[in-house]
Amino acid sequence: MSVWIAVAATALGCYALKLAGLVAPQRVLDDPRVRRFTGLVPVALLTALIAVQALADGRSLEFDPARLAGLGAAVAALLLRAPFLVVLAAAAGVAAGLRLLGL
Repeated sequence: MSVWIAVAATALGCYALKLAGLVAPQRVLDDPRVRRFTGLVPVALLTALIAVQALADGRSLEFDPARLAGLGAAVAALLLRAPFLVVLAAAAGVAAGLRLLGL
């Protein structure tokens, strides 16, 4: 039963967060600090997600050469301003190729 309590609490929390965004006064949203914060939070969250996926295996750090090479290929493709699907294909292709070679 505790799982359903956690699910309900999470759902209520998400709803409250969305509602807070809708009812926030315009003067709060126009504050330069709030604008900077809302611009930087998605970047920080995406960076954390990438770091966890590239460097973690369960609860431990793992420096998998194929994952890191795939991440490097994605960064290189992004620096070359490739479209997103090309970035994904480059990362997946490099990682898959290295795994095929046994790395």
